[in-house]
Amino acid sequence: MQSRVVVRCSAAPSAVRSCLLLLFIHMSAPVEAKRAHGGRAQTRQVQQQQQQQQQQQQQASAYRERVEGAESFPLDFTAVEGNMDNFMVQIKNLAQSLYPCSAQKLDQEMKLQFLKNASVTCNDGSPAGYYIKESKGSKRWLLFLEGGWYCFNRQTCDSRFETMRRLMSSTKWPQTRTGTGILSPQPEENPHWWNANMVFIPYCSSDVWSGATPKTGQSDYAFMGSLIIKEVVNELLTKGLDNAKVLLLAGSSAGGTGVLLNVDHVAEQLKSQGHRGVQVRGLVDSGWFLDNKQYKFTDCLDTISCAPTEAIKRGIRYWGGLVPESCRQANVGEEWNCFFGYKVYPSLKSPVFVVQWLFDEAQLTVDNIHLTGQPVHEGQWRYIQNLGQELRSTLRDVPAMFAPACLSHELITRTHWMDIQVKGTSLPRALHCWDRSLQVNKHLNGSRGNHQHQKLRTQPMRGCPLHLIDSCPWPHCNPSCPTIRDQLTGQEMNVIQFLKHMGFDVQKMAQQQGMDPRTLLGMLNDGN
Repeated sequence: MQSRVVVRCSAAPSAVRSCLLLLFIHMSAPVEAKRAHGGRAQTRQVQQQQQQQQQQQQQASAYRERVEGAESFPLDFTAVEGNMDNFMVQIKNLAQSLYPCSAQKLDQEMKLQFLKNASVTCNDGSPAGYYIKESKGSKRWLLFLEGGWYCFNRQTCDSRFETMRRLMSSTKWPQTRTGTGILSPQPEENPHWWNANMVFIPYCSSDVWSGATPKTGQSDYAFMGSLIIKEVVNELLTKGLDNAKVLLLAGSSAGGTGVLLNVDHVAEQLKSQGHRGVQVRGLVDSGWFLDNKQYKFTDCLDTISCAPTEAIKRGIRYWGGLVPESCRQANVGEEWNCFFGYKVYPSLKSPVFVVQWLFDEAQLTVDNIHLTGQPVHEGQWRYIQNLGQELRSTLRDVPAMFAPACLSHELITRTHWMDIQVKGTSLPRALHCWDRSLQVNKHLNGSRGNHQHQKLRTQPMRGCPLHLIDSCPWPHCNPSCPTIRDQLTGQEMNVIQFLKHMGFDVQKMAQQQGMDPRTLLGMLNDGN
């Protein structure tokens, strides 16, 4: 008969660690002892367990008095990835059994905090801010920069203010936000970062997080994205960031580009204030844009149709945008180059992980490829394929990256982010491998007395890949890509239906590849 233990502790948050320790000690006891029954053997077992529990409770009590806010660590699910569903059921049961250890239900939502420095504002002069969910036992911090395009002159900013005011003003921000994807507090959705301190920084500066210009009598809008990040970090230092081990600056779309522009600034900010023990890293999601030639040239009249290079050239002047110093020195007079990932990345000192769809919808949009439900022309189809090839070439020398051959935009905050795989590896798994490799490299660099250029030394561990990029040449040739729906009917499409819908000619492509059409269809269906 299997023994059962109900662990009850005090209501203090740090008691949860003691509860876990007691429970795991019980669970790891020898099987023979658990199966022993009858007579003196059973009596001795009970006495030993009682003594062990009393000793452990005393040790836990002494530990709580000695240490305040001990560090907690993310769960490593590497060994159970093949049976994750069953393992998650066990985790939930464990969490329920520990519920008496908490005096109240854990608050899972991030709460809004406006910046104390009222001079750092959104576009319209309203106060900037952030959402936070603290995890008192953790020394890991995740700061997420929201995305949402940009505006680059008075006309485009006026239009943005009328149609997307939430991205320019804080006046109607909700009081709380629920994190999803890598911001989720649920271990089954976010296996390696669920217990970190979570900070969501809303995008309200329209400047790709680069600006440092306040609103004045001569200007209708403030552009203070870079200063917002700096001020948020300053406030978080009073909330425990000063004792952190890891700060992961993450962002999607324009927020991803914002990570490239600010990750070294944040590292230098902490270093200059004496917090050298905090490892600053970057996670760039769907922010690795290309300054390529548009499929069809159009005048720069609005944000969507304006070529990225022209929009950024105009914007950086309008915003008073800041770029990393080393990149600025390499591009004097052409600082706009630093907004494009493959140009700014080589100059960065902080480790950066890049997540990029090979067929990014936002990139196709600014390149004037609009997939509106009508089959694309042959020229458009070639352009789309070339885009994937160009992205692959720019990512070739990035050691830590995840690039699926899918048509989509943004990933790390999607609830399905665990489902996407490249070469059999999921993104959370790849990020965990990256985390482990950085820890190993940190110790190696520390022993050599050299802490510079950690990102260049990131070496993959055996069975733990970091450089993950699809090699198949068509959109959605990866079978784990997100579901695509016909924009006219709303019906889901499989890979073959989607490619035919886009004008893909199976017969012609098979002929070009020198294979039977049925063989090509089979390969497409398998995601090869």
